[in-house]
Amino acid sequence: MSSSDDSSQRPASTLGKRLLSLPTLASFAIAGVFLFFLFSRFDVDLGDTWAQVRGSNWWVYLLALAVYYASFPIRGWRWRIIAANAGVASPPERLLPSAWRCARFILLGWFINTISWFRLGDAYRAYAFSEATGASFSRVFGTVVAERVMDAVMVTVLLLLAAGLLAVTVDMLPSPLILGAALSVVVGGAGVLILMKYLGRPLARWLPQRLAEAYGRLYEGIMGSFRQLPAIALLSLGAWLLEAGRLLLVLQALGLSPHLSLVLFVALASALLTTVPITPGGLGVVELGATGLLMLELPRNAAVSVVLLDRSISYLSIVVVGGAFFLVQQFWPHPGSRGRRQKPMQL
Repeated sequence: MSSSDDSSQRPASTLGKRLLSLPTLASFAIAGVFLFFLFSRFDVDLGDTWAQVRGSNWWVYLLALAVYYASFPIRGWRWRIIAANAGVASPPERLLPSAWRCARFILLGWFINTISWFRLGDAYRAYAFSEATGASFSRVFGTVVAERVMDAVMVTVLLLLAAGLLAVTVDMLPSPLILGAALSVVVGGAGVLILMKYLGRPLARWLPQRLAEAYGRLYEGIMGSFRQLPAIALLSLGAWLLEAGRLLLVLQALGLSPHLSLVLFVALASALLTTVPITPGGLGVVELGATGLLMLELPRNAAVSVVLLDRSISYLSIVVVGGAFFLVQQFWPHPGSRGRRQKPMQL
């Protein structure tokens, strides 16, 4: 099986090894190179930048923080619907976690994504969910894959809308590279889903029995997720608008007011850049890309100030808050969790 399957059976010990592994350390080194390039290439005045950050309105900043974390219950509610669609709650005696608990699993996954490479957190939150429900890891991970595809579609639609508004309202054409990357993710994800739909079951016949069973549950988890799409789309829209609202409030905390279309485009482009698996949580990649986009309207040091303050919410706060939840998860597991089972987890 894949490394994500192995990590799902021994998450605590395996996670520690992965965080100290050479690839993870190398990914942080790459992030450092990106950050060094940002400050050297754009000739950032660190004194002026820090003065702008210190002079920000901290009440508005705290509101931005609250708006950002308000998106987690919405994402948790959406994931619960997706899991119900995929039959994770079957048989009936297996109860789904609440939307709040699903939100906590998502926060845990995002925390691990910020400190590891290759989005290990997605596998971990699928593990945590499967532990809470007794469902197979493969089926639950299928719901995570489906959720990611839905997010990619929503982000791409909103990016195209923001790009159109930029072109119409301020005669500004955003980078076609970002739009092309978003479309590529959607097309690639849709292509994989189409191949799975028409070739997935025949493929399972050629696999060993245990792999075929795990693949079958993964297939059912992915394909069963795409129901109640209007409700899922509405929740997705709400979550991503809150992401844009966070950036808007950060700008207001610094006394800046670029066009709303640019705010929406930068927030969504930053979210897209976090999916780049070469650095933890898009560290370095997001800062460089968001700064370049904001400089379309803002002075250089102001743009860097915005990015640093915004990433203190979307990256640093996840490390702190998510890390606290992770420690609680390890040492004080939820009473309803299957917890430290003697039996190995079903794939």
